[in-house]
Amino acid sequence: MRYLITGGGTGGHIYPALAIAAEIKNKHKDAEILYVGTKKGLESELVPKEGFEFKTIRVKGMPRKINKESFIALKELFLGLNDAKKIIKDFNPNMVIGTGGYVCGPVVYMASRKKIPTVIHEQNAFPGVTNKILSRYVDKVLVTFEEAKKYFKYPDKVIVTGNPIRKSVVEVDKGKAYHDLNIDPNIPFILSFGGSGGQKKLNDAMYYVIKKNISNSYLQIIHVTGKRFYDEFINRLEEERLNLNSNISVMPYFYDIPKGLNTADLVITSAGAITLAEVSAVGVPSILIPKAYTAENHQEYNARAFERKGASYLILEKDLTGPSLNEAISNIIKDKDKLMEMSKKSKKIGEIHAAEKIVNIVDELTK
Repeated sequence: MRYLITGGGTGGHIYPALAIAAEIKNKHKDAEILYVGTKKGLESELVPKEGFEFKTIRVKGMPRKINKESFIALKELFLGLNDAKKIIKDFNPNMVIGTGGYVCGPVVYMASRKKIPTVIHEQNAFPGVTNKILSRYVDKVLVTFEEAKKYFKYPDKVIVTGNPIRKSVVEVDKGKAYHDLNIDPNIPFILSFGGSGGQKKLNDAMYYVIKKNISNSYLQIIHVTGKRFYDEFINRLEEERLNLNSNISVMPYFYDIPKGLNTADLVITSAGAITLAEVSAVGVPSILIPKAYTAENHQEYNARAFERKGASYLILEKDLTGPSLNEAISNIIKDKDKLMEMSKKSKKIGEIHAAEKIVNIVDELTK
C-alpha cells in the first residue's frame, strides 16, 4: 500500500503528519510512504531526518490582498498543480493525507480529481483557509477540536480524532524526569514557554514573575525565552543584579519538553495546536496566552476551547501584564483543589490515540 502525505510551512502541520506516517509504518510494515512539501519549508529539514522519502512542489501562499505577489502566487499555484499531478502519476498512491498549509492544496486537490481516497486533518479550533477549501473535495475531514466542525460546509464528512502527538510525551518515567530536571516533587513547579520561537509578551510578564519570586523557595520555575529573546532577558537580569537561585532556571530552548510537561504542576504557554495536544495528553493545568498575530487568530480559538472546558485560564496578550500573570499563578498554584480539577479536565480533553484513530479511518477508506 502506498501513502502520500503532505503538509508544511510550520511544525503545527508537519509534526502531526510525521506522527501519522510513523503510525502507518508501525501498523503496516510494508507500507510505502512519500512526503510532499516545499523546498524552502521547514518540512524539507524535518522529514528526511525521520527517514521518509521526500519530494517537493512549487507553490506559494496567496496574499490576503490582491497585489503583485498575488500574480506570482497564482503562477506558482499552476506550477504546483503540474508538479503534484506528475508526482501522483509516478508514485500512484492508494491514499493521500493532508495536514494543512498551502502545499496541501495542489496535492490533495489533484488526488481527489483522480478519484484517489483523500483525507485532511485540521489541528486548530478555527480551520485554515486551505483545509476549508479542500474539505469540499476530500472523503473525510479529521479535526482536533469539536468546535472546528461548524466551520466546514459538509458536516457529515467531519470526524473528531484529536491531534496526533509524539509517543515520547506519554512514555515519560516521572521519577527519572524529576531527577533529570533537578525538580523537587514536593514543591510546586511551573514550566513557562512561548512556543518554539518564544513570545515577547510572555517574556516581559515572566520577567516580573521571576523578579517577584526570586527568593521564594516554595516555587520552582523553568522559563524558556526562545533563542532570539534569551540574551535580552539575561541582560535585564544582570542589569538589575538579580541572581537566580537553584529553584529558577531561564533557558533559550528546552529539549526536554516531554519531561517538563510530565513534572509540571502548571504550564504557562501560548496556544499552538501541538502544544495543547501534548498538554492535555499529560493532563496538566495551564495558563494560556494565545499569540495575537497568528493566521485567522486561531490560537485564541484554541485557547477558548480549553478555557470553556475548565482546563485552562486564558489571558489575552493585550491584557497580559507581569502583575496579572503573577496573580493568576498565585491563585491557581495555591489552590490544590482547583489544580486537581483543572488537571482532570485537561486530561479529559487529551487524546493519546489520535494517530491510531486516523490510520484506522484511512484503512477503512482503502479497503
